[in-house]
Amino acid sequence: MEIEKRRRASLSRPKTQAVSGLLDFTSKTKGDYQTNWHHRVLCYRLDRFVSGEIKRLIVCMPPRHGKSELVSRRLPAYIFGRNPDARIIACSYSADLAQRMNRDVQRIMDDQAYGVLFPDTRLYGKNIRTVADGSWLRNSDIFEIVNHSGVYRSAGVGGGIGGMGFDYGIIDDPIKNREDADSTRIRDKVWDWWQSTFYTRAEKDAAILLTTTRWHSDDIAGRILESEDAKDWAVLSFPAVCDSIDNPDDPRNVGDPLWPGKYDTHALDTIRRAIGPYQWASLYQQRPRPREGGMFKAQWFKMVDAVPHNAMRVRWWDRAATEGDGDYTAGVLVAYHNGVFFVEDVVKGQWSSGERDRVIRQTAERDRASGLTVTYWGEQEPGSGGKDAAQSFVRLLAGFDVHTEPTTGSKESACEPLAAQAEADNLRVLRSPWATGFINEACEFPSSKHDDMIESAARASNKLAANIGAGGFAFSYR
Repeated sequence: MEIEKRRRASLSRPKTQAVSGLLDFTSKTKGDYQTNWHHRVLCYRLDRFVSGEIKRLIVCMPPRHGKSELVSRRLPAYIFGRNPDARIIACSYSADLAQRMNRDVQRIMDDQAYGVLFPDTRLYGKNIRTVADGSWLRNSDIFEIVNHSGVYRSAGVGGGIGGMGFDYGIIDDPIKNREDADSTRIRDKVWDWWQSTFYTRAEKDAAILLTTTRWHSDDIAGRILESEDAKDWAVLSFPAVCDSIDNPDDPRNVGDPLWPGKYDTHALDTIRRAIGPYQWASLYQQRPRPREGGMFKAQWFKMVDAVPHNAMRVRWWDRAATEGDGDYTAGVLVAYHNGVFFVEDVVKGQWSSGERDRVIRQTAERDRASGLTVTYWGEQEPGSGGKDAAQSFVRLLAGFDVHTEPTTGSKESACEPLAAQAEADNLRVLRSPWATGFINEACEFPSSKHDDMIESAARASNKLAANIGAGGFAFSYR
């Protein structure tokens, strides 16, 4: 009797279907899904991500080209179907967006088509915010897989995700808009959250996926790719219009649109004219570049991995004393060797006067501990207050070679000699986390909101030039 009961129960269950990968799963759970070639390429990479073959993956795509449908909605559901014990943390730029994606994943998993494909993976039948009655959690922040240890946690970038580790970490759209992308403070805040909060939740052998539209060259993807860990990351980038035939993932000819069925050449041309070259290059071509001002060009800045130890060195301090969103204090170390100037180090922050002075002193001690011989300079502003501040700066760096001087002329005139050296290929920048931000600021000068770093670098290089013989700059074209 019991055997017959189990046999009938088995016959009443939906028949399972084989799923060959994420794209097949998407087609079977979203009947109106329109597949383009780039979706196939993306799903191939995501299948390798799910299997563990790819542990770190960055995907860059223009807006409205199907990124979130695959990454934030279908992928988590597919992972749970394959492994109902998986732990997933998924984050977007805001808690509201993350919660919306959470609910979309639940809807996919509640659908009858999902139950046919993955009958052993299911959610609890109603919304549950506590486990007081022994039920499985299910709400817009977190849900659990019934009879398994699988769990999905959603949060906004910058939000708390403590108390849980992940096997799969997914970040989709970490930047909200242009205003946030152009804010150094917000980019720094996102980066700090990435390092101190999100990354620390990764379990051993966890896989991490970052999908983004490239708003800025100094965004989270840009900083990862400038870091020492860049070699660990696979990168998949889809420009809206093909601009190279060197990408093996891209079968297009130069000039071909990414998804002609949705955005043909005419539609993309209309968008490009409407948003301008800067927005187009970053958002649609995934090649963010700084807005170039009238003095520095991005291609003039060459990166190096080391600076000659026996170079001459000056660190110029541009001092401010405002915490929060005020002016920045910047101390830029510039070296000179054999006709070449090197931007070797940048220390920058928005500090109170006491914290600023502590940082200045610690920086000088760090320079000395590194075996560097550095001359320190700072500005003496007009008036008795400026003279007092200059004397305080000299006292602060007692024991070091320190000087101050009144600055004359405009910032533009101070930066012109360094711009000339950069154009003549006599300037290098040490590869480092601050390098992209420094180059961006230089290229936006003199119209940039902040110019602390480039002005400090220029004044430091001018001091070095004064010591390179009576003729000033040792000017040599390469």
